[in-house]
Amino acid sequence: MPLPADPETLRADVRALCTRFPDAYWRERDQLREHPSAFVQAMTDAGYLAALIPTAYGGAGLGVSESSIILEEINRSGGHSAACHAQMYVMRALVRHASEEQRQRWLPHLADGSLRLQCFSITEPEAGSDTTSITTTAVRDGDGWVVNGFKNWTSRVETSDLLLLLARTTPREDLTDRTRGLSLFLVDLRDARAQGALNITPVRTMFNYETFTLGYHDLRIPADALIGEEGMGFRYVIDGWNAERILLAAEAIGDGYWFIDRAVRYASEREVFGKAIGANQGVQFPLAKAYAHIVAADAVRWDAARKFDAHASCGAEANMAKLLASEASWEAANICLDTHGGNGFVADHDVERKFRETRLYQVAPINNNLILAYLGQHVLGLPRSY
Repeated sequence: MPLPADPETLRADVRALCTRFPDAYWRERDQLREHPSAFVQAMTDAGYLAALIPTAYGGAGLGVSESSIILEEINRSGGHSAACHAQMYVMRALVRHASEEQRQRWLPHLADGSLRLQCFSITEPEAGSDTTSITTTAVRDGDGWVVNGFKNWTSRVETSDLLLLLARTTPREDLTDRTRGLSLFLVDLRDARAQGALNITPVRTMFNYETFTLGYHDLRIPADALIGEEGMGFRYVIDGWNAERILLAAEAIGDGYWFIDRAVRYASEREVFGKAIGANQGVQFPLAKAYAHIVAADAVRWDAARKFDAHASCGAEANMAKLLASEASWEAANICLDTHGGNGFVADHDVERKFRETRLYQVAPINNNLILAYLGQHVLGLPRSY
């Protein structure tokens, strides 16, 4: 599905689509904890969720740079890209590591929207960020696998047809390399539901984020559900992390610009003691500083995206983009709330909604402390901290 490769044209087109879903739409979805199905369908119909799928399979064949624009504009418009971003986050694993038969089977349907892949089932309560310690197992049985275990933070299960699952296929005690022994599977949720092998429990969070705990109970999946080589799933997941960090940075930057835009508008219009509050340096200077930090984070995001799309090493840049963008968006969120004063806590101004949404970026999908640990060890050459 063709999309404009020119960044500014793409940005304008996404922004135009987002105007069809104003603040009131997102505010109502948040209050009802409801999936923004009309928005996701519009994004699907426009081809934006197929941005990273190659043209040979019906996608747009764009890079991470262009995809990051799409997610940035969703958040900058006042929306929340979490409802649909997973299909971009996980696409590298399929495009790069799935077999040609698997790509031919699944990617065209993901590109045209007849199927949705919005689930990534990795995290477990005990393992947390230590992914190599997960205990959910996939055991060979006849011509397929049987999955048992428990996952948390498996999002959008009820609005997705497919799920990417990371499971242990070799006991950890049999390994000398802890990064081996984990395998990646593409699970057809329609079949899994029909088996009655899933225990799906909604988890209410501080904002409208459709996440669940997910129990696997003797789930049978076919042999061809395995993506790539058995035991290499952790490597495949790592391979997509740089793209994920860049895309998430773009979302946070979109939020940051939204907060600045709203605060500037309010500070220019709101008059107290006979003048606009934006004339006061106590209001103006924090906004100016927060804006500068967003622009700086944005520059690192673009550096990382260009290197990623050029197939150059970008681990440091991708991690720094996520770190800086998440911190800049949170700074802007606090300044925006301060600028609005009491009105910032009123739902009709939407600041409190976006305030809750943007806080996640500092802790998920990776905590910023782990990024600092990565930079300390792999960039600065300091001893490993964990």
